[in-house]
Amino acid sequence: MEIMRINEKEYEIIKLLGKGKGGYSYLALDGSGKYVLKQIHHEPCDYYQFGNKIESELRDYETLVQVGIRIPKLLQVDVPAERILKEYIDGPTVDQLVKTGRMQESYYGQIHEMCRLLYDAGLNIDYYPTNFVVQDGKLYYIDFECNTYMEEWNYENWGSRYWSMTDEFRKAFMS
Repeated sequence: MEIMRINEKEYEIIKLLGKGKGGYSYLALDGSGKYVLKQIHHEPCDYYQFGNKIESELRDYETLVQVGIRIPKLLQVDVPAERILKEYIDGPTVDQLVKTGRMQESYYGQIHEMCRLLYDAGLNIDYYPTNFVVQDGKLYYIDFECNTYMEEWNYENWGSRYWSMTDEFRKAFMS
């Protein structure tokens, strides 16, 4: 059993949920609930430049809350250990829904509403389908990354390529 601490509190690591550009996300338990514990990593990323990753996570979280994007609650931050604890949103990711033919029109409507809020604020998020979970019919963006709006990286020009059974989706998730 692996244990990780955030601000001296212990969490049992159940499994790796995913690895992103900035860190590893784990399903974690503390005896009273499930959480996502993210450990920042410093592995190179050829296509993305980072500053201080933990500061970026906190700044981006606050930005997304202000814009009104549905995201998990940030519960704890341990800056020296470069770890954050956030609410666990239990449900299938968009890539899982696409693979199994369970995408619904309402999910597309919800991502377009998120885009309206983001574009009005001059922002993009990472529209990759593993960054979105559906719980009780509601679409959540489970990453905290946001960036200055650039048309080439918006949902319509980049993200939508991975939200249905496109060639790009098949190459990324079916091979």
